Amino acid sequence: MTAGEEQVVLVVEDSDEDREAIQRALSRSHPELVLDFLPDGDQVADRLRDATRPFPVLVLLDLNMPGVDGYRVLTDLRADPDPRLKGVIVVVFTSSTTSADIDRCYEAGADSYVYKPVNFTLFRTVLQGAVDYWHTNDFVRPSTDL
Repeated sequence: MTAGEEQVVLVVEDSDEDREAIQRALSRSHPELVLDFLPDGDQVADRLRDATRPFPVLVLLDLNMPGVDGYRVLTDLRADPDPRLKGVIVVVFTSSTTSADIDRCYEAGADSYVYKPVNFTLFRTVLQGAVDYWHTNDFVRPSTDL
């Protein structure tokens, strides 16, 4: 990423309430980030391939969505032949705390898995922590054998 380049976070979230909470939380803690919202997983690959729009530094992905769910989006991205799609940072941000979902997402290539709390103060804290981690690392994934 070069200086002055727009830092876009693609948020894939079906809940209006959660989209609003994400907007509120990150606009306060990370005003330099531009949030781009998609309400479902159907258009993620097309959005990432759209050369007329900035490529996101991070994808914040809900797991449980109608239609194409977050797990399918994640597996499709990691299987994509395009190295940009295959290598985009994906943070799963979900209400699921089951160990099966956590394991499944990491096995599929999630970079982070973050529980989405109901309480807004905690919601903001965990979301900011996840974004801070990747921001501190200049939104660069560690080398992997994807």
